[in-house]
Amino acid sequence: QVQLVESGGGLVQPGGSLRLSCAASGSIFRFYAMGWYRQAPGKQRELVAVTTDRPSTNYADSVKGRFTISRDNAAYAKNTVYLQMNSLKPEDTAVYYCNAPDGAKEYWGQGTQVTVSS
Repeated sequence: QVQLVESGGGLVQPGGSLRLSCAASGSIFRFYAMGWYRQAPGKQRELVAVTTDRPSTNYADSVKGRFTISRDNAAYAKNTVYLQMNSLKPEDTAVYYCNAPDGAKEYWGQGTQVTVSS
């Protein structure tokens, strides 16, 4: 059974940084794509960033230049993805979810809270 587990969320002041991690277990194959979504209170879940083995990366306009998504290429961590978040703003406050599509299936983590506040 595939499970995605996020970590690294927390409370940070505006302008600060956080690094989110997501590790997938239970899959013997490397996911072609992994990404991060977020959902703020009262809003729909939105794509933040995605990376593929093409290779390619895509970001939401609101985070371009501030967030960086990356994969761990070590064999033992083939399904680990990171989100480096810099210059955080209050509007980045949300629950951040890790995502991995796998053919007809789609896997999600349980989410990690990121709060940007002074």
